[in-house]
Amino acid sequence: MTLPTPAMLAPRVDAAALDLRPSARALELRAALIDFMHERVFPAEHAYEEFRAGADDHAVPPCVEELKKEARARGLWNLFLPAESGISQLDYAGLAEITGWSLHLAPEAINSQAPDTGNMELLHLFGTAEQKQRWLEPLLDGTIRSAFSMTEIAVASSDATNIETSIERDGDSYVINGRKWWTSGAADPRCALLIVMGKTDPDAATHRQQSMILVPIDTPGVRVVRDVPVFGRHDQHGHVEVEYTDVRVPVQNLLGEEGSGFALAQARLGPGRIHHCMRALGATERALALLVHRAQDRVAFGAPLASQGVVQQQIAESRIAVDQARLLCQLASKVIDEQGNKAAAPYVSAAKVAVPRVALEVIDRAIQVHGGAGVSDDVPLAAMYGWHRAMRIFDGPDEVHVRTIAKNELRRYAR
Repeated sequence: MTLPTPAMLAPRVDAAALDLRPSARALELRAALIDFMHERVFPAEHAYEEFRAGADDHAVPPCVEELKKEARARGLWNLFLPAESGISQLDYAGLAEITGWSLHLAPEAINSQAPDTGNMELLHLFGTAEQKQRWLEPLLDGTIRSAFSMTEIAVASSDATNIETSIERDGDSYVINGRKWWTSGAADPRCALLIVMGKTDPDAATHRQQSMILVPIDTPGVRVVRDVPVFGRHDQHGHVEVEYTDVRVPVQNLLGEEGSGFALAQARLGPGRIHHCMRALGATERALALLVHRAQDRVAFGAPLASQGVVQQQIAESRIAVDQARLLCQLASKVIDEQGNKAAAPYVSAAKVAVPRVALEVIDRAIQVHGGAGVSDDVPLAAMYGWHRAMRIFDGPDEVHVRTIAKNELRRYAR
């Protein structure tokens, strides 16, 4: 019988990585962000939803820009990017969770919303001076928005080497042809930039065929085909299908170098996945708070629901699961800070699988305790459930992350 060896049982990370305490600066920002949420964000939610219900297409509710101005005045701006904020990924993880309490408003209010954060990270790490001046500076300033155009309808895009969009060199230009979807953010009237991933050399090694290129959204040949709903809901910024037909941009728009697209995609997705997970935990905390409040407030069969053992068990199981998932996210963030994205990949994958599952379990319990109200739009639970169910697919479906975790374990045992 094969038994684990001492090496197999050794800690997978250095003990120092287990110090998950936030910095003093992060604690200051946390207190300021919580005040901002209660004083400005939560009160604005009704105005946001009311405007969206009566607005055409993807118009931006006025409260969004008002909140951005206020957040900036409070020093709550670009917290996601260490070069701008001066805090670590671990520090930001806790702040991202707080923004998840109000997913439509809070992330954008502090200019830390997807997909712009990932795009800004790409431009910060790999952009030329000219690219940074033209695109990164206005993104950091919050005056424009952007979209990331990788996923395709015709192929399984969870394996990015499958993508078929072509990026061909023609003199001093690149010509782009292809069809994408789930290009989130492209329906927003403020969206000015598309970061497009396609193949520049189909004959190169598998992971060197792809490149990324910067495409202004108003370039001739770019056509927004439709906004794709998520469980019947259209977000303000949109999740868009885009067609590229003989789209011509200067060679200076290439991001990084030819053949670096796959590596750039991995660099973009590491921190971004943890940010998504922490925001999801924030939404889960809100769902749990709604569950507890409803259980205490609602009387059935002569007693509050909270007196029922089955409801008490649901509350307890939810708290245990949320705290476990948070620790996993914090550990992944700490490993990113200490050892980089590659070393953190198995932990990020574990968090990406665990957190949406926990979120769905807790939100579903909250819906059940709310009864008929839970499946209505009178409370935010139905919308929360739809988005976090989608989270099991975007940024890599569960199955891909499970495969990553398994391969990592098999390598450890092989060693």
